[in-house]
Amino acid sequence: MTLYEQWKGMADMAATQQAQAAFWNEYFAAETENYKKILANKDTVFAGTLAELAEQFGMEQPVFCGFMDGINESLAEGYEVDKLAEDSAIALKVDFEKLFYNMLDAKAKWLSGLPEWEGVLPEERRREITRQWRLSQQAKSEKTVGRNDPCPCGSGKKYKKCCGRDK
Repeated sequence: MTLYEQWKGMADMAATQQAQAAFWNEYFAAETENYKKILANKDTVFAGTLAELAEQFGMEQPVFCGFMDGINESLAEGYEVDKLAEDSAIALKVDFEKLFYNMLDAKAKWLSGLPEWEGVLPEERRREITRQWRLSQQAKSEKTVGRNDPCPCGSGKKYKKCCGRDK
């Protein structure tokens, strides 16, 4: 069984809602500490085998594989998470703008609101990324011209009497 399969099994193992909530609360606390460490050391590329990084971040290997699943899209070079093994070489070269965007997308306010972001991305840049994310979430519909609307060509005629005549 791969580390990723073990992770998925751990995540689904809890029999009750309380046990499930406890598992995720424990994971999110560990995940938060990992991101604090990464943000506090923004110029450091954490690298080594999965086993070494799991130990460095204080996580079990399958749980660290789950963490890799979460951060993978924010890395300069992603990994096939389902194929990671304890001896897989990993470099956490993080694209911090992409990471901030992905945290917003995951609705992980406890991560996007960490004070450690202050030293990584300026407030103005974080606002701009937040603005971009909000715009990407808005539904867009293309407004079509109705038969009785003014013609978009600017003639002043109704659309059905002007450019829409042959339609």
